[in-house]
Formats: sequence, structure tokens, C-alpha cells
Amino acid sequence: MNSHAGSSFFDGWSFYTSPDPTNGIVRFVDQSTGLSSGIVYVNGNGNAVMGVETTPTVSGNRQSIRITTNTSYNSGALFIMDAVHMPTGCGTWPAFWTNGPNWPAGGEIDIIEGVNDYTNNQATLHTTPGCMMSSTNAATLGISGYALGGTDCSASNTGNAGCGIRASTNNSFGAGFNTNGGGVYAMQWDATGISVYFFPRGTEPSDIAAGAPQPENWGPAQARWPTSGCNPYTFFNSQNAIFDTTLCGDWAGSVWNNAGIPGQEQSCAQRTGFPTCEAFVAVSGSSFNEAYWEVKSVMIYQVTG
Repeated sequence: MNSHAGSSFFDGWSFYTSPDPTNGIVRFVDQSTGLSSGIVYVNGNGNAVMGVETTPTVSGNRQSIRITTNTSYNSGALFIMDAVHMPTGCGTWPAFWTNGPNWPAGGEIDIIEGVNDYTNNQATLHTTPGCMMSSTNAATLGISGYALGGTDCSASNTGNAGCGIRASTNNSFGAGFNTNGGGVYAMQWDATGISVYFFPRGTEPSDIAAGAPQPENWGPAQARWPTSGCNPYTFFNSQNAIFDTTLCGDWAGSVWNNAGIPGQEQSCAQRTGFPTCEAFVAVSGSSFNEAYWEVKSVMIYQVTG
């Protein structure tokens, strides 16, 4: 088991500094720059904080943080992340996810993801052709969330959308997650398939705290993709865990004028008075005071079989 927590949380992670592949208007910075800018540090509670630059007005991209585990995992793993706060607000696009090499060949598993003011988490798979959701029926899948549409998980056949499952609870992402003091997410990747579990603060299974997690005792997952539709060892390999927060980009920017998603009953264009995400981000630094991750721990267990 690899554990990331406390003052040594950032040991074993690499800071990504290349341009954002999803076209966000961020500049991902290294650890030294992040520390000097005050957007990455371990706070007095021993929690890792990863934020976004809040300079009132910027002429270029805002600084942000993206980190990737140095260790990759094959033949399955159990990823458990405990956070008390996550980024939220118009313009933001945070995610906690795993990814393999040569995207989408190695597969991508989005554990926590959403944009702007969304309050219900979306978990998604992105793969090469051939990985399918075996059903869109929640009862058949044994999940508490609901499928968002098609069953094809391939990036090439879905315009990079993949196959997503949205949580049915509004404390699973964004402001609702933060108001509740966060919670624990777990992603199980093994021979039975891929499952994402969420436990709001105060409902975490005792076996997780004991360091002996037993997913078979956790009840329905928030999202699940059984082996019958997608062999987890054929479509996913060498998975690294990743945190990032981008701004605008291919998703948050493209739905700037949209409304109707849980938490986004009013569009960001209406809420902010700005016609575009990019215009808002450039001159609204204080709006990103809540655009930070505060993570207590990440524990990763290698799975065999």
C-alpha cells in the first residue's frame, strides 16, 4: 500500500508543467513556483492544499496545480482519497482521476469530475473502441447514480465523452461536498470491473480507517462498469493517480451558457454577467478563493487477481 498524507503528502508525485491538454486557460506550475505563489502547501491540519492563483487580473493564464503519482499500477488497484474541500465555482474544472499511457490506449478513469457550480459528481471511463457499459439500468449495475446516455466508452466514437455515470446526491461534488466537510472516494479496479464509491463525511466505513478496506461490504457503488461489458485489464493498464484544476477549456468553457445540471440551475453567463468563461477568469481573481483541493490522504492498494 502506498500512502500520501501529512507533511510528506507531495513525496511521490510529479508536478505537471506542460500546456493543459484540455485547452484550459491555466499555467500548471512546478512545486517551487506553487509554494512561492501560495497555491500549494501542507496546512496546519496536515492536509495538502492545491489551489488556483487569485491575482485580481491576469493578462495570461492563471497559475494552477496538476500532480501525478510517480508509481503506476497494473492488474488492478484500490484508490482511496479523503478530502475536506474541492474546487468549485464558475470557470473551474477540477478532477481526481487515473490515466494510462498513450491516451486513450491505456484507459482513463475519472473518479471525481465536474465543472462550474455542479454539485453532483460525474465518474466516467475513456477507452479505445470495444469497452461498453453492460447496461444503463441502475438496478442492474448495482449503483446509486444514473447513466448519462450511451453505453460506448471509447473516446473516438463519442467525441471524447466516454461513458459517464452521475451521482444522485448533491453533496458528492462542489459546494455541497465542501459544506458537508467533504468525504471519502474510492475507486476499485479489479477483475470484476471498475467501481467508484463515495462516503459523505461521517459515513466512512471503519475498515478504511483501519487500513483494511473491504469493498464487498460497502453496498451499492456510485458508479460501476462490470467486466461483462468492458474487460478492466484489457482496456486499462499502468494507471497513475492525478489531481488537477483547470479553468474554462473543453468542458467548463463550452457549457458556460448552459443551465439545468444539478447545482447549475442558472448558467454561469447569467450568474457572473460575463459572456465568456475566459473573460470572467481574466479579471475575477477573488472568485477563485474556493477553487482549491484540501486533501487529507490518498491510499493506493495494489490488487491481485
